[in-house]
Amino acid sequence: MLYHLDLGDGVTTIEWFEVMWHGLKLDLTVAGYLTVIPLFSVLLSFWLPGPWLKKILKGYYFVMAILVAVIFAVDLGLYGFWGFRIDSTVLFYLQSSVKDALASVPIREAAFLTFVALIYIYVIYWLFNKLILFWTPVKWAKNRIAGSIVMLLFGGLMFIAIRGGVTTSTANVGMVYFSQNQFLNHAAINPNFSLLTSLSKQQDFAAQFDFYPEEKRAEVFNALVPSATEPAPVKVKKLLNTDRPDILIILLESFSANAIEAMGGERGVTPNINALKKEGILFTNMYANSFRTDRGLVAVLNAYLAQPTTSIMKYPAKSQTLPSIAKTLGREGYVADMLYGGDINFTNMQSYFYSSGYSRITSDKDFPLSSRLSKWGANDDITFSWLYADLEKRHPADTTRWLTTFLTLSSHEPFEVPFHHLEDPYLNSVAFTDSCLGSFIEKTKQLPIWDNLLIILVSDHGFKYPASTREFDPDRYHIPMLWLGGAVKEPEVIDTYANQTDLAATLFSQMNLPHTEFIFSKDILNPTHPHYAFYTFKNGFGFIDESGTSVYDNDAAAVLLNNPTEGNDDRLQNGKALLQTLYDDLGKR
Repeated sequence: MLYHLDLGDGVTTIEWFEVMWHGLKLDLTVAGYLTVIPLFSVLLSFWLPGPWLKKILKGYYFVMAILVAVIFAVDLGLYGFWGFRIDSTVLFYLQSSVKDALASVPIREAAFLTFVALIYIYVIYWLFNKLILFWTPVKWAKNRIAGSIVMLLFGGLMFIAIRGGVTTSTANVGMVYFSQNQFLNHAAINPNFSLLTSLSKQQDFAAQFDFYPEEKRAEVFNALVPSATEPAPVKVKKLLNTDRPDILIILLESFSANAIEAMGGERGVTPNINALKKEGILFTNMYANSFRTDRGLVAVLNAYLAQPTTSIMKYPAKSQTLPSIAKTLGREGYVADMLYGGDINFTNMQSYFYSSGYSRITSDKDFPLSSRLSKWGANDDITFSWLYADLEKRHPADTTRWLTTFLTLSSHEPFEVPFHHLEDPYLNSVAFTDSCLGSFIEKTKQLPIWDNLLIILVSDHGFKYPASTREFDPDRYHIPMLWLGGAVKEPEVIDTYANQTDLAATLFSQMNLPHTEFIFSKDILNPTHPHYAFYTFKNGFGFIDESGTSVYDNDAAAVLLNNPTEGNDDRLQNGKALLQTLYDDLGKR
């Protein structure tokens, strides 16, 4: 709470103590787990006395001091960027690349947190070595039987602490929630418990989120996504002047609607997008399905809902079974290529793109070292120039149609860009990417491929801007989607509520292609489809439709946002049915 004092603005002294009091439950649980080996070692020493006990405990205390301190320091650094306590997500990123996983944290902050971890290791080990080992072995336990009984009684008390009490519920993250202020609830969570409990929930997906009996789940879900039940074709408005455009999908890193004037956000940050709105199709009520790139990519390119407790990209055996825009277009003779200026091995992206139907991938290793000036890789001015040069080689007379996907990266933390026009680092990075985008579009208009080209601009996820935005707020997930190019019939603004996952069904409907395999995707232009937005955050979800917004926290089993109260039950039911269906499907893959 001291480190993130700015996030706790307005917190009272009483609430500080409430955080510690409520958080004590999980602190005791973690303490219980950590004491298992010392307790049974002492118990064994009654029957096998000798110097071995101190040696075992010294080594154990040292290893545990390192683990606890590192978890504490990493959690401290990442919370400001992620908005939730450390969980298995960090291990997923570390497996891919330690450098990329820590790239969000500025060097100065990383150095300070390393120092904090080292001090914490020293203090923990010193305290245990001087205070605990001083009393070990327990000299008063002259009677082995009596000493063993006492230790077993302590073990029983320790089990109660591990279990989280004597009630029917066992220890869980939600048990420390006590406030409407999510920052206070998060502060009460023990980071060690948060990490361990998330690791324990990674495998049996189908057993999670069983809100309703199967019949009820199917009934609600089929009403939400008609394509899942293969409804009769409905004639929808045509946005394109061709059924087979060449397609360029540009995924804008961390672009939030709050930073874009054309979406009702900050003025003067994205002048190029604001101008392009007048010649394209702007979807004003588009929402990201998640808060991370690995989940946003799957939502856009595979029309698969983001998971609040894991990432399907973590499991290549599962992600390769997903339908994808590239695979569907591949069956129509399209070839697909991918451009990303960063490390393509990060979060299993390389295996993911290949299994999704992409035949060519360009990444950081394809650019000279002098061009990789960002922590993440090549900045957007470099990659946009590369993309233009690549498109310049293509010709409309080619019989093979193509899909190119480009993921930008300059507007990712720590927002280090060769552009210094705005004071706020995030807005400045967005403005930089917008300037690169504007230049690219103007040049591409002069190419012969323009007349048959459809450019789809869409964010991979939003961003917490302004800083007062809470992790579960709808504004955190409100993003732009803009269709441009010579393939677009005429400018238009579409206000229908939609998800990233709806791109697949909407695009393929425009191209007169089937899309029933995308079970979570609905056609934004189809008047018979229900129109809503669904997003997930750390073990929670939000559901938005014309009746209002409802946000639900699975940890606390509580509604975080309900505006208005009318229709809340229906919105929550819909969100739960989507989440249950998602995890049932994830478990089967």
